[in-house]
Amino acid sequence: MRYLFIALLSISLFACKNPTTQAEKPRVAIAGLAIESSTFSPARSTAESFKARIGEDVFNYYPFLSADSENRARAEWFPTLRGHAIPGGMVTREAYDSLVNLTLEMLRENLPYDGLFFDIHGAMSVEGLDDPEGDFIIKVREVVGNETLISTSMDLHGNVSKRLAENTDLITCYRMAPHEDALESKQRALENLLDRLENGKGKPAYKAWIPVPILLPGEKTSTRIEPGKSLYAKVDPETKKEGVIDAAIWIGYAWADEPRNHAVVMVTGDDEKEVKESAEYLAQSFWDVRHEFDFVAPVAYLDESLEMALNSDKKPFVISDMGDNPTAGGAGDVTWTLNELLQRPEFKSESGPELIYASIPGPDLIAKAKEAEIGSLIEGFVGAMVDDRFAPPLLLKGKLLALKDGDPDAKTEIVLQVGSIKVIVTEKRKPYHHEKDLTDLGLEPRSTDILVVKIGYLVPELYDLRGDWIMALTPGGVDQDLERLGHKRIIRPMYPLDKDMEDPDLSVRWISGKN
Repeated sequence: MRYLFIALLSISLFACKNPTTQAEKPRVAIAGLAIESSTFSPARSTAESFKARIGEDVFNYYPFLSADSENRARAEWFPTLRGHAIPGGMVTREAYDSLVNLTLEMLRENLPYDGLFFDIHGAMSVEGLDDPEGDFIIKVREVVGNETLISTSMDLHGNVSKRLAENTDLITCYRMAPHEDALESKQRALENLLDRLENGKGKPAYKAWIPVPILLPGEKTSTRIEPGKSLYAKVDPETKKEGVIDAAIWIGYAWADEPRNHAVVMVTGDDEKEVKESAEYLAQSFWDVRHEFDFVAPVAYLDESLEMALNSDKKPFVISDMGDNPTAGGAGDVTWTLNELLQRPEFKSESGPELIYASIPGPDLIAKAKEAEIGSLIEGFVGAMVDDRFAPPLLLKGKLLALKDGDPDAKTEIVLQVGSIKVIVTEKRKPYHHEKDLTDLGLEPRSTDILVVKIGYLVPELYDLRGDWIMALTPGGVDQDLERLGHKRIIRPMYPLDKDMEDPDLSVRWISGKN
């Protein structure tokens, strides 16, 4: 009996020490809302704009949390709501309150938590509310308490206000633009959280926050080219230093006019000297190259862009219609560029240069297309239902080439040929990033002469598709000419709006760490 008792006691002690046993697993919640919101656009984003995953469905968003993954086995998980929306206008207060309140309600159901993975973008703007992510995390803190370790994952185009920095414990962001490392960055944020829970170190001893008075669009700060490429290459080596957990540089979001809109550097860790040196090194590195940032591709106004495209023998010649880019926060329905194209004599005849335009929403025309035969002539109004500041709705009349139902974003899509322009019209706005989006509509983007897309810098698939490329300075809610937008509430001076400003104080601002 004595030996049996000793054996059972040994098994019991082993089970208590084994981190994979249910009793020892940390209790970790997941929550977050992600959107870029232009305050310079009249568009509004509603609760329906967010693709909200709730409960167990949240796991489907994260491949590193699949049922058979190592990370899934490391904790007892309590996913609440994770919502993601295509960039757009400001979020209505009603939508924000409803999504946040549902998140808080779900968090209350399974208290307490050892950790929380807070997955946000960082550039959400809400009617009547400055710094929504800061407001959101404070509300989360009020529910989960100050002992819960919160690890925040963000887009590098997000904004890190001081109160967001104060209420998160671990924080990181993407290191690539375009964001090819998005899931990798989220995984890093999650694993930082799990590591600190498992090793018992918990909250970092030091959090360094440095506001950098630079406000630049993503089209000037891509990590494909210098100086963004070398600047962001400096981040990872700093995280390898003893006493540093993570480091990050946020470019910030240029198309919102709030005091938090500017660049930021943050470093977290347990060694005061290393954290301070890393943060100040990255902030100074950013400031030192501020004059070197330029557009990731040639830039011109639309007329010049079209002349270049028409005189090029490279197919397709891609023109980025940047001012109304829905992936940056534009309404997606500005008709100014399409109207200019339709006025050009080169495209009046079907035998002219083929141009694909992607895309413009037009539910009026879509309704008529559903009643028509392929090949027939139809007409109806498109665009400017949300943003009519630059051009009114357009009356399009042309040949119906294709109709496709059931797209999760656009709902119904059609192709209407007007002269030699093939216009993609959608029931709801949709960004076009993939070749298959075009070929599914019977279009051949690789052989077309000109492809005009409402986008800024090209996502990898379009970048690989291009024969040549230019970014057109066009009007809209995410106009690349920042001076033309007229910021009034950002903190000044701010580079490049104040080009001759004095060098700023780039010393560390310490944010409280361990309690």
